[in-house]
Amino acid sequence: MRRFWLSFHFSGGIESHLVEPNLPLTWFFVIILVSRRNPARCMSRLPHPMSHTPTPNASYSLTLRVKIHNRPGKLGEITTAIGKAGGDIEGIDIVSVGKDFLIRDITVNAASETHDQEIVSCLQDIDGVEVVNVSDRTFLMHLGGKIEIISKMPLKTRSDLSMAYTPGVARVCQAIAKDPEKAYNLTIKKNTVAVVSDGTAVLGLGDIGPAAAMPVMEGKCQLFKEFGNVDAFPICLNTKDPHEIIETIKNISVAFGGINLEDISAPRCFEIEERLKEELDIPVFHDDQHGTAVVVLAALINALKIVGKRMEDIKLVVNGIGAAGVACSKIVMAAGVKNIIGCDTTGAIYEGRKENMNWVKDWYAHNTNPEKQKGTIHEVIKGADVFFGLSAPGIINELDLATMANDPIVFAMANPIPEIMPEDAAGHVAVMATGRSDYPNQINNVLCFPGIFRGALNCRASRINEAMKLAAANAIADIIGPDELHPDYIIPSVFDRRVGEAVAEKVEQAAYESGVARRHRSTVDSEF
Repeated sequence: MRRFWLSFHFSGGIESHLVEPNLPLTWFFVIILVSRRNPARCMSRLPHPMSHTPTPNASYSLTLRVKIHNRPGKLGEITTAIGKAGGDIEGIDIVSVGKDFLIRDITVNAASETHDQEIVSCLQDIDGVEVVNVSDRTFLMHLGGKIEIISKMPLKTRSDLSMAYTPGVARVCQAIAKDPEKAYNLTIKKNTVAVVSDGTAVLGLGDIGPAAAMPVMEGKCQLFKEFGNVDAFPICLNTKDPHEIIETIKNISVAFGGINLEDISAPRCFEIEERLKEELDIPVFHDDQHGTAVVVLAALINALKIVGKRMEDIKLVVNGIGAAGVACSKIVMAAGVKNIIGCDTTGAIYEGRKENMNWVKDWYAHNTNPEKQKGTIHEVIKGADVFFGLSAPGIINELDLATMANDPIVFAMANPIPEIMPEDAAGHVAVMATGRSDYPNQINNVLCFPGIFRGALNCRASRINEAMKLAAANAIADIIGPDELHPDYIIPSVFDRRVGEAVAEKVEQAAYESGVARRHRSTVDSEF
């Protein structure tokens, strides 16, 4: 495809630029309008026609305080410049008015930190506009942390103090000493979960350490409260030793009704969770494994309804055999899927493979891939009905999708860039899901873990078992009725308040039916 030159004639001379012919026409107007000020900069901002430009979002949101000389059209110049730079204006407020100037706060969403800087730079180029201050709204939200502890009742009199603390509190302590089970009614244990991490596998950031992991754990605690009314507290441990992590959690567990393990790298996370489940009498749940798995199963249940296929008949290929990949495989196996092939960077995992194996992959090899298929992801995906991506960007392409079975289902969940972009998969798949919030069908753990812990705490479950996870997945799937089901709507919104309640109810019921609930159904608790 040939490129061509556009020449712009201004009083200062002629500027010519090489242009891709398939760029949107609107970009030509951007070039024409802004090249007079800084043509080199403006051309450098044009997107490559095949690039996937990130969508502006609140995670890269700025508040720009600007001093604007009181001349007609200045605010229009500012908004136009921000628009040309790709920013999304969320709000404009007047801060103060002077004799010949205005100070305004302009809130703008961008797509990256680099994009933030480009937007600020564009405003600095405008005559009569001074950028006084730039505030990153995400950092502002985290100032001093995102959570706090507050007292449930006021302490205003001597009587209040004598009951909440000494001497009255001694009677409560003695009651618990005589009957430790009373801790559930008389302390925070009843409704509190510890969110524990060592900071070794944080989001897409990897091993960033326990201190840097704290903002994520605080955010997790916010989600527990908002979507499940569960009190949670972040605990980041300064050790990577599995034994030390296990012993520390065991020693602090007396204060908590459940343990949510978070962002611990594989395969250590498997050992840590398994030992804690055996050695503690409260629920232990590694959300990166089981939270993802529950939501994936919920999405798969509804996706299969759309294409008219059954769990037991499908061929499923999973790329990425880490914590989430293994858990997703296990839960769909429990739901009836028989033919699963897992792939890592070496290729298909099969019984007898020696290269790049560990004890987790050994288990996987013995329990999946019944036909012992070998080869790369591009080879084993042929004829697959479903693809789960829990790995890295760009792993598969349109040619791979063309070799899959009719009406393929693709869950490309690598973040922020999936294994294949929805734009590239369009027309090749029947149902597409990602881990991103800017596309339909987001696989998001928030749909799962608040409700699961709410249900487990309600019945004082000793563990979260497979029956409870399957119940949670079905509860999420059932939120979407048959008349609502659509290829772009197989999973409910994270803000659908029905989800947490439905999951909690079904999980609690499954706990009673599977024998892990420690409360009698007739027990009446005035708080819930």
